[in-house]
Amino acid sequence: MLMISAVTTLCVVIATVLPLSKNPHWWVRGLDFPRLQIAALAAGLLIVHCVFLDLNMPLAWLLIAATALCFVWQLCWVLPYTLIWPHEVKTAKSADPDRQLSIITANVLQTNRNSDALIDLVSQHQPDILVTLESSQWWQDRLEVLATEMPHSVKCPLENLYGMHVYSRLPFSQEQISYLVEDGVPSIHLCLQLRSGDTVQMHFVHPAPPSPTENSESIERDAELIVIAKRVAETEQPVIVTGDLNDVAWSATTRLFRKISGLLDPRVGRGMFNTFHVSFPFLRWPLDHLFHSSHFTVKHIQRLPSIGSDHFSLFTKLVYEPAECTNQEGLSATADDHTEAKRVAQKKDVSKEDVPKLSH
Repeated sequence: MLMISAVTTLCVVIATVLPLSKNPHWWVRGLDFPRLQIAALAAGLLIVHCVFLDLNMPLAWLLIAATALCFVWQLCWVLPYTLIWPHEVKTAKSADPDRQLSIITANVLQTNRNSDALIDLVSQHQPDILVTLESSQWWQDRLEVLATEMPHSVKCPLENLYGMHVYSRLPFSQEQISYLVEDGVPSIHLCLQLRSGDTVQMHFVHPAPPSPTENSESIERDAELIVIAKRVAETEQPVIVTGDLNDVAWSATTRLFRKISGLLDPRVGRGMFNTFHVSFPFLRWPLDHLFHSSHFTVKHIQRLPSIGSDHFSLFTKLVYEPAECTNQEGLSATADDHTEAKRVAQKKDVSKEDVPKLSH
């Protein structure tokens, strides 16, 4: 029993320590994802240690201490995405419909053929914006039925799992499709006009993940997020960034994105809203995100029912309340954070100048 406990504890320690190395390899970065699962494993292991090990042995206490430290460390990363944490974004006070903006972010899965399910969600929730990821020409053809109610659109159909479409009830301008880091991996940028007449800078993203079948390292994904963060940080205007980041909300990379950009995460204090993977309830993570500037409060955020994809869709309703700007604050960047952001961007030779500069 002692040997089994020691080996299992060693595995938990390795899974906890490796991400501290900032090694960009996919299997190291992948350990950012299951922090809640590792914390649960450590909690169960602690119980086993206390029940089955001889507590008169110094090794038993060493195993208990190591496991407890791992449990606390892993839990600290995910606690902000639980209901016990204070809200980072205030709950909306205004009921003015002209200041509301609702968005469905949907990774449709290119091979999925259940387009009717997504169309039904749009009909039910009536979002102002629908952004689809992994949408091919087949998906574009099926979603043409939305044109009557959502006449404004940007279409980038691709057959490589990185197609992207934006459909909108609200008018927009300055729309651009950019390939910031990798050919074939687009992002969409535009300036949206709310019903109130106010304008919002919108950035829709879907960087490629670090994985054995995609990029062996995370640097491509990280660089795209960082240059967008740097561009966003320049403006004092309302901003929203949404999409499938292929990264979890609590990772060092996503936190760095939030620090550099200054954007807020409406999920903090409200829940994880795990969107991937649909088929594995015990292995789900928040990969689909929406971040926004402090001009907005949150009225509603919801994970929607399955549409046959491997991702659930995310529905977010924000309210433009600029008076709350001084009352909402996210993560702050240190000098080391800016140094790290510069290093990440330089590794792929990209800069904020590659991101379209939207003007009001």
